[in-house]
Amino acid sequence: MILFPAIDVRNGRCVRLTQGNFDRETVFAERPAEQALEWEKAGSSFLHVVDLDAARTGTSGNEAAVAEILRQISIPVQLGGGIRGMKDIEKKLTLGVARVILGTIALKDPGLVRSAVRAYGERIVVGVDSKDGYVAVEGWGRISAVKSAEFCAMIRDLGVRTLVYTDIAKDGMMTGPNLSATKDAVALGGIDVIASGGVASLSDLRALEEIGVRGVVIGRALYDGAIDLKEAIDIFEHAGPAFNGRIVKGA
Repeated sequence: MILFPAIDVRNGRCVRLTQGNFDRETVFAERPAEQALEWEKAGSSFLHVVDLDAARTGTSGNEAAVAEILRQISIPVQLGGGIRGMKDIEKKLTLGVARVILGTIALKDPGLVRSAVRAYGERIVVGVDSKDGYVAVEGWGRISAVKSAEFCAMIRDLGVRTLVYTDIAKDGMMTGPNLSATKDAVALGGIDVIASGGVASLSDLRALEEIGVRGVVIGRALYDGAIDLKEAIDIFEHAGPAFNGRIVKGA
């Protein structure tokens, strides 16, 4: 099981939001690249980066911060937030991102997802952001009428090999993950699930491992010191097979 330290970038800084609320922001680093280096030094094998400004509005001023992260570290990065078309996908991959995470566009344009998978294979990931069982879009600012479980099945059938499943109600709350909903996503089969939201302890990580997730995004628990990244990596990565052996390197 791979552990993905999360770096959320807003206005060029490394921040964490509570339940995706832009009015409940905590700044953890002025330069996200410095935080990325810390996670790499702790032994991280993959980094999860989200451009919050782009996720919310479709445009971003965080390109320089993301580019600096990619220059400073050698481990692969998966990047999400505001990726709206093939040109955006190509731009991110050319920049050196290992995998791109499609969100809003995956719901609006399934054909784009199919084309992207055909072109880039496992470098295409879809983020399923769920609130009360329905898919949230536009930086979690709007709840769609599409059920999260149905969306998970749809993206699997489009050929996507990996999804990031986030329970918004749990995100940043340190109350534990939504095991039931995450387990349902895993039970679909044919797609690797990365769990996100609510992880607060090693016990939470163990519970997610037991239901069969292939990876876990960890945010506030690392920043608040509730989980020691090096210790967690030693337990959950070094003790077993790594993500089915499929860590995708950047271009």
